[in-house]
Amino acid sequence: MSAVTQEIAATAPQPSQQLPHFTALLSSTRRGARLARLLAEAQLRSWGLPTECAIHIVAELAANAATHGRVPGRDFRLTLYVVDSTLRIEVTDTRSERLPEPQHPSEDAESGRGLLLVDALADRWGVSEDRFPRKTVWAELHCCAPPEPAPPVPGANGSSPQGT
Repeated sequence: MSAVTQEIAATAPQPSQQLPHFTALLSSTRRGARLARLLAEAQLRSWGLPTECAIHIVAELAANAATHGRVPGRDFRLTLYVVDSTLRIEVTDTRSERLPEPQHPSEDAESGRGLLLVDALADRWGVSEDRFPRKTVWAELHCCAPPEPAPPVPGANGSSPQGT
């Protein structure tokens, strides 16, 4: 290595710490949706972030993926990450032809309010169409401060936890 190359390498900016992130593949079932909420809560606590609004959003998006985005034999993916002071929650399923739209159910309806809740709790939310046949429904929440990187929660890193 020449002296110039060594000098450039020594003065080049070093990559900042890895962004705090969490990803898990979960079965497209009610049990998978419940597990998504529990894993998200554990991960957010390990990062020292508030959980109340975030776990409600995860619960609604995961329930929608398991109910409306379900394709037999295909999982959904939960992803959480923090950039600066923003927590981004993403739920990806394999029903790209079914884009979510907030409903306005009657007062006596027992369901149909999930996206209204997401809209009320999130600072922003939306849908990103992915490579066919996937879509990602995402929501963002402003956090007080970015968390420190923490050890991963068991069952993360894109593998399905045992027993799902």
